[in-house]
Amino acid sequence: MTPSLDLSLQFGTFPGAAAHREVLGTARVRKWIAIALDRPAEIGVRIVGAEEGQSLNRQYRGKDYATNVLTFDYTREPVVSADLVLCAPVVEREAKEQGKSLEAHYAHLLVHGALHAQGYDHETGDGQALEMEALEILLLGALGYPNPY
Repeated sequence: MTPSLDLSLQFGTFPGAAAHREVLGTARVRKWIAIALDRPAEIGVRIVGAEEGQSLNRQYRGKDYATNVLTFDYTREPVVSADLVLCAPVVEREAKEQGKSLEAHYAHLLVHGALHAQGYDHETGDGQALEMEALEILLLGALGYPNPY
């Protein structure tokens, strides 16, 4: 049985937002996040432009550039409560550089962010990074997407 997911999807104002809205329908985003969950969750997803993405990364991680996804996890038990912020221009640029569709890259980053929200962390050691990558490959394969690595 799939855990329940209370999802909020928001879009900031930025150039080219319409193309990202087309790819990121609520039902599709729900499917991508839900497959990565092992417990009930309340997750907000916000798609932002470069300026907002850079501001948030600087404020919360001390890094003065826009990154692809930021995960703000508030609680993990008994319900995952988190916000995922994806920077549309970065996601689009990376998709092109990696030869992926925008859809496939968003699917990967939302699965990735949902795993972070549950406590997975690829930055604390090679073992956890390999575990997280293997799980992402498995989940994306189940969704019909190729290995993102």
